[in-house]
Amino acid sequence: MGSTATNKTQARMTGEDRRRQIVNISAELFSQKGFNGTTTKEIADSVGVSEAIIFRHFPNKRALYSAIIDYKTRQNSQRVQERLKEAASRKDDRAFFGSLALEMLDSHIADPTLMRLLMFSALEGHELAEMFFQSTAQEIRNSVLRYIKQRIADRAFRSVDPKVCSRAFVGMILFHAQVRVIYKNTSCDDLKLSNKHMAESFVDIFLEGIRKDTAK
Repeated sequence: MGSTATNKTQARMTGEDRRRQIVNISAELFSQKGFNGTTTKEIADSVGVSEAIIFRHFPNKRALYSAIIDYKTRQNSQRVQERLKEAASRKDDRAFFGSLALEMLDSHIADPTLMRLLMFSALEGHELAEMFFQSTAQEIRNSVLRYIKQRIADRAFRSVDPKVCSRAFVGMILFHAQVRVIYKNTSCDDLKLSNKHMAESFVDIFLEGIRKDTAK
């Protein structure tokens, strides 16, 4: 009886609901076992459907990987781009870098699956990492580069390599997120501070530095 009820429930799912279910379960399995260690049969079994159903929604694995990136990043990417654009229009340095830092921390820590997926894909030489960096990550990176270049032109920032500067800022944020997600049960995760506090601290260090101005 329970099996019949389950089948009826699954039969009532819309195509979009089924796609999202497959994406979420696939992402979870990939993040736990890697891409090489996860089969479409395991995905189908976890979803409760046949492999044929999986391939009906996603004709090949690349289509599934693309959907994972889309579901995991599109909404967050659009939101953060809007905030960056608004802050950039006011040339508000703290708002620009602060909104980016907080969004990165919130999204990675709230959903650790994406970071684990990216790490597995990099270690296994999987194409998902390149797909991610050619889409969402590239858009954010370009926004940061443009802003830094503009602020250098405004003489608000000293003359530095914008690419190195961008890597330095994003690196601080991502390392902290990595510690919270990957090393959360180790002594490495020794900062029990809110994402907001960490974002504001990182931005302050990035914009102001840590060396005391002895000329004052």
